[in-house]
Amino acid sequence: MHIDILTLFPAMFDGVLNTSIMKRAQDMEAFSYQTVNFRDYTESKHLKVDDTPYGGGAGMVLSPQPIFDAVEHVQAQQQTNKQPRIILMCPQGEPHSQQKAEELAEEEHLIFLCGHYEGYDERIRTHLVTDELSIGDYVLTGGELGAMVVMDSVVRLLPGVLGNEASAPKDSFSTGLLEHPQYTKPRNYKGMEVPDVLLSGNHANIEKWRQQQSLKRTYERRPDLLANYPLTDEQKAWIKSLKNN
Repeated sequence: MHIDILTLFPAMFDGVLNTSIMKRAQDMEAFSYQTVNFRDYTESKHLKVDDTPYGGGAGMVLSPQPIFDAVEHVQAQQQTNKQPRIILMCPQGEPHSQQKAEELAEEEHLIFLCGHYEGYDERIRTHLVTDELSIGDYVLTGGELGAMVVMDSVVRLLPGVLGNEASAPKDSFSTGLLEHPQYTKPRNYKGMEVPDVLLSGNHANIEKWRQQQSLKRTYERRPDLLANYPLTDEQKAWIKSLKNN
């Protein structure tokens, strides 16, 4: 996978993309990235990338010309006929999810558009981008932090990046439920014990306990996730028992 990041502040990405799992993913050549300052593509002699909105109003709006030209340039660099996913980070976008991360992890080329100021010229939305994503119902000063979040969620899913191929499929939201509780040594810490079932060696019972705990945690913390989850009769009975307690 190759990722291009169009931003006015390339330096913001240095720390995030060159440490921890993101650095390891690059070292193993699971993905590469390039930050592109789209100010370099403006035709304005004053290097402007924004202007006042038609019809009046507060703030400045990013102009289409620098964005379109920067995207055209990075697409040409890839020398492939396959169209990239062009992702606009925007609070009006589709809420990002684990399912979206899994979908994007199948792509070969992603382009992130990180805006600033009041917003984007609408022609960028309607004639250039393929996806609009939001990381929450709040407004940030720019799209950079959102792009970092989405990139991290995608890159960790690329083959071999996490080391253990069983890790990602059991993450919260990957199964449609929240992940079950986890424990490690010591068995007893200041009187707080690890559940006996995890020490039993009975893998069938352990798996049943984990499934029940996953359901319990989802019911208690994110019951909205259960609305469209295909519960078995046994799981429905388990949740009913939780409601009665």
